Amino acid sequence: MKTFFIEDYFDAVVIGAGHAGVEASLALAKTGLKTAMLTLNADSIAFMPCNPSIGGTAKGHLVRELDALGGFMGIAADKTMMQIKMLNRGKGAAVQSLRCQSDKSYYHRYVKSVLEKTENLRIIQAEATEILVENGEVKGVKTAYGSVLYAKAIVLCTGVYLKSRVIAGEWSKNSGPNGFEAANELTNSLINLGFTIRRFKTGTPARVDGRTIDYSKCTVQNGETDVYPFSFMSDGVPEKQTPCYLTYTNEKTHEIIKANLDRSPLFNGEIKSTGPRYCPSIETKVDRFRDKERHQIFLEPEGADTDEVYVQGMSTSLPHDVQKAMYRTIAGLENCEIVRYAYAIEYDCIDSTDLLATLQFKKIKGLYSAGQINGTSGYEEAAAQGLIAGLNASLYLRNLPPLVLRRDEAYIGVLIDDLVTKGTDEPYRMMTSRAEYRIFLRQDNADMRLTEKGREAGLVSDERYARFLARKKALADGEEILKTPVSPKQAKEFVESYGGTLNGGISYADMIKRGIPLEDIIEKFGILEGYAYDLKETLETTTRYEGYLKRGLEEIEKARRLEEKALSPDIEYKDIDGLRIEAREKLDKIKPLSLGQASRISGVNPADIAVLMVYLSSKERKQ
Repeated sequence: MKTFFIEDYFDAVVIGAGHAGVEASLALAKTGLKTAMLTLNADSIAFMPCNPSIGGTAKGHLVRELDALGGFMGIAADKTMMQIKMLNRGKGAAVQSLRCQSDKSYYHRYVKSVLEKTENLRIIQAEATEILVENGEVKGVKTAYGSVLYAKAIVLCTGVYLKSRVIAGEWSKNSGPNGFEAANELTNSLINLGFTIRRFKTGTPARVDGRTIDYSKCTVQNGETDVYPFSFMSDGVPEKQTPCYLTYTNEKTHEIIKANLDRSPLFNGEIKSTGPRYCPSIETKVDRFRDKERHQIFLEPEGADTDEVYVQGMSTSLPHDVQKAMYRTIAGLENCEIVRYAYAIEYDCIDSTDLLATLQFKKIKGLYSAGQINGTSGYEEAAAQGLIAGLNASLYLRNLPPLVLRRDEAYIGVLIDDLVTKGTDEPYRMMTSRAEYRIFLRQDNADMRLTEKGREAGLVSDERYARFLARKKALADGEEILKTPVSPKQAKEFVESYGGTLNGGISYADMIKRGIPLEDIIEKFGILEGYAYDLKETLETTTRYEGYLKRGLEEIEKARRLEEKALSPDIEYKDIDGLRIEAREKLDKIKPLSLGQASRISGVNPADIAVLMVYLSSKERKQ
């Protein structure tokens, strides 16, 4: 029989040290709680097992939001970026998203150094094997080394490590990403606690030696300097940035892939788990889109101190010999040498509908979960959940109300609501299309939406809050400046040069609403001197879309009224007359906390919501 010893007593333990674990640990420690971070390997802290980047479409929104709440990913991304771009520049402000290339090694080292210097936080290299629970409450965690860490709250941030297996062709191995160890015992503990376990899959492309790439055959992709950084605490982006390169697959590439589909674990039945629909392998893309002659491939440097290059768009689980042949058909890669071959990875995760909107498990008090264990994909989705789970664990331990963000308040709110209300049958990826109020949830206004909430929860520092107040004042002053009337004499020729007519006075705001770019107005009239890029963007967007935003607020208010209609988690839906059987089953499983959440459950229709409204009214009359 294994002998266990007491490692220490903590307020909270975070299991995992990926992007979710980092945010959860910092949220707990910075709010004054004695916290332990358990990691399988201290060299894997904040590791990027896939692409060396932060942000992307909708993902950039998540990073700006968690930064506004007092999180850390945005600061780390700015500190370690090699290149940054604004995606979707040609589209509306609502869908524009930041994305940066990060120095992978530096990112890990920088984050680890910050964690090591954080008060109230202890890093422990050990494998968690069992969650200790008594009377429905967390008591601590056991490790494979025979230690017990007692704690009143635990946050599960296990990433893709639970019983993970990597696969490439006929070869497979029980392992975590990049050769790190798998966590093989914790799954059984979760099953014993009554949780539903599922099997998901993801993958990563090969890394090639950059010295063997002929970049002259590729199209250079430079970064941008006229953008704001991820963090509201950063003062700008680097002037000198590292280029990436664009190339394409071709007919020869596709022929090799098609000829070897029988050796692909995705096609021969070796992989039975569910993979990400929105980030498919190259063999899936070639098979699914057989009429497409080529697919984009981006060559992205992994860091300043390495020659390894990430081949974005070529994720695969094909055998190594096939990988070598197909990579060498691509322009610029004809003589490439592969440093790390691509692979798929399978791992265990939970059913996210077992969670409350706080990311606490419904069945166990003090047990929270964040990141890929919840069925999501992506560093950004993980970090956002980690911050919310860690912060809510902190609020729980401090006997304070939880932080639950609504869908109209943040992309983070959309992400978590989707997970706990709808669940997911595949690795979940955040997209702008998932947010029905996305014009309100822009990157540029994340601090205006969320920093006060982070401050109230105790996570926003004095320095960060001072910056927020200064920015808030600058925006208010800027709005007043834009309302300044301009005489027809001054404005007539300028307005007419943009195809407009002018018969009376006009304000700068009116010019913006007529479609005149704010930068042109600034150049002509010299207003907003000293205003930063992001401030001007916010002012221009809110002015241009003022009418639309006002109409949208009416829709938000309607939705809010449903959210304010609270539903007790103790309701016995089987006893409510008029509910359909499917609705009763779904409502009983999810245990929604409001009518709004109930209305978003698959299988619950408007008629069921009407029944619930009558039920609530009846209860109110009896009270």
